[in-house]
Amino acid sequence: MSNTLHESAIVIDGLIISKFERSVFEDMRKGGLTAANCTCSIWENFRDSMNNLVRWQQHFRDHADLITQVYTTADIHRAKKEGKTGILLGWQNLTGIEDQLGFLSVFKQLGVGVMQIAYNTQNLVGSGCYEKNDSGLSEFGHEVIAEMNRVGILCDLSHVGARTSEDVIRASKKPVAYTHCLPAGLKAHPRNKSDAQLKFIAAHGGFVGVTMFPPFLKRGPQSTVDDYVEAIEYVINLVGEDQVGIGTDFTQGYDRVFFDWITHDKGYARKLTDFGEVINPEGLRTIGEFPNLTAAMQKHGWKETRIRKVIGENWVRVLKDVWGA
Repeated sequence: MSNTLHESAIVIDGLIISKFERSVFEDMRKGGLTAANCTCSIWENFRDSMNNLVRWQQHFRDHADLITQVYTTADIHRAKKEGKTGILLGWQNLTGIEDQLGFLSVFKQLGVGVMQIAYNTQNLVGSGCYEKNDSGLSEFGHEVIAEMNRVGILCDLSHVGARTSEDVIRASKKPVAYTHCLPAGLKAHPRNKSDAQLKFIAAHGGFVGVTMFPPFLKRGPQSTVDDYVEAIEYVINLVGEDQVGIGTDFTQGYDRVFFDWITHDKGYARKLTDFGEVINPEGLRTIGEFPNLTAAMQKHGWKETRIRKVIGENWVRVLKDVWGA
């Protein structure tokens, strides 16, 4: 039953930051992923972010049998029909626009449909969750949010500080999201969101993508796919099943050098945190095991309508609300 349901469903991962190469794209197909938000900028400036997009264009040419670029939600449905995985490109920081509002529309035209407001630390727009003093959304940041709304880029708040997140939620005229977070009610951690934060974003029409990144799960590296489902259920009980989706934060293929880069401010400055060894939940070690998540949801007694919403349909709705197509 789970295989049939999973194979027929729209399956969307709201955040993957793996080492993108053919083996990962093959695993996306094995896992039945219809689409995924794939990170293509974190600490990079404008030029380096552009270089990353050039690399992605090469991926789309070299692996056209496996992946296709997503600009609209119609492209997600097209990917499903073609038996490919749709790639919607996303950023986890806004350093790539530097101080130029006009760059937002340029990157949007190139297919970047999701941008996180800040990655762990302070930038020109606002504060990340590891800053001692959360400055909130800057005046320039208010202009950035308005422009993101105008061109149709989803505002991501997963690594953003609490005050800055609240400012963005209030300022945005379109839904915003935590694309990959976990509830602090199950484990206290600077990256996890309190019940109040989760309820607040939902009350303002926002969206919550629940991650399985092991350092943030209740049982850490001892977690299983059932622990992940428990975390998703926790969030659903707070905000309802219509405003929740999946955002695994798969880091498949990366070694210690990558984790050192992402856990230092700007990739090289002060050390922000230490994840230790990253071991994904048993049953969901790789992207190819995605059907096990659907099976676990069924084992927990979820109805088919809920499963279909959470593993993909909810993402399609919120992306259409933000993108306008």
